[in-house]
Amino acid sequence: MASNHRAHGMLPVLALLAGSGMWGLVWYPMRLLNAAGLDGIWLTLILYASALVFSLPRTAPVFREYPRAPAAIVALMLAGGWTNVAFLVAVLHGDILRVMLLFYLSPLWATLLGWLVLGERVGVRAQAGLALAMAGALLMLWNPQTRGVWPHGASDWLAISSGFAFAVGNVMVRQMKGISVTAKSVAIWVGVLGVGAAVAGLLHLAPPHAPAGAFAGAVALGIFGILVMTLLVQYGVTHMPVHRSAVIMLFELVAGALSQQLLAAVQVGVREWAGGALIMTGAYLAALASG
Repeated sequence: MASNHRAHGMLPVLALLAGSGMWGLVWYPMRLLNAAGLDGIWLTLILYASALVFSLPRTAPVFREYPRAPAAIVALMLAGGWTNVAFLVAVLHGDILRVMLLFYLSPLWATLLGWLVLGERVGVRAQAGLALAMAGALLMLWNPQTRGVWPHGASDWLAISSGFAFAVGNVMVRQMKGISVTAKSVAIWVGVLGVGAAVAGLLHLAPPHAPAGAFAGAVALGIFGILVMTLLVQYGVTHMPVHRSAVIMLFELVAGALSQQLLAAVQVGVREWAGGALIMTGAYLAALASG
């Protein structure tokens, strides 16, 4: 019985590790599609529309759950929508590792929001884990030329705002006890489409001109990438405290660093690897604290 309980308790952790690892790799096929003519907002809309439409035969009944918590669902749609639109545009046009680092200031926001909104207690071990993870992120982000970590450029600000919105969304996910994981995932996809369409309209973005193969590739990435990643992450954050899920998802940084070095021929230095080690140590301590 004890081993079964431990195995069941590890499922959310494994789901988050798998989902965050996929998020650390998704930038590469997205950049290929971007180079083929599907830029930013339009690519995001195609990815999430594909995930939503493909899922509807199985997920359509979840719309009946939304009247149980309409305000929370709308808040999740807006937070999830901005999280994904801002993050995907940032990784298309910014430095991959820097964007991910700025996004993953989210554990700080998540811990504060979990304490203020959900009344979650954060023990000493979890605090130590969070401190290590944040120290690792700052170490990786430190610019020796400017001697600071202040963001610059649109991609930096998009990444920071995306991380804050992600923390807000995680708090909403934890707060909606009577709403299924699938319903929360669908709400995020709908939110991405709403926010993306609003941004495209406000900026008067012209429709993309790309070959049919690029559109087919975007549809496939939406179904086998976005859909799977979203379900994995939502399952994980639903079944563990906000501060724990936020820190465990820092694994995306390691996946992003490795993929950037291997696929984009960008060298990751000793300082970045040391920061990654601190992040993973912090994630491990946070997992132990809530185990």
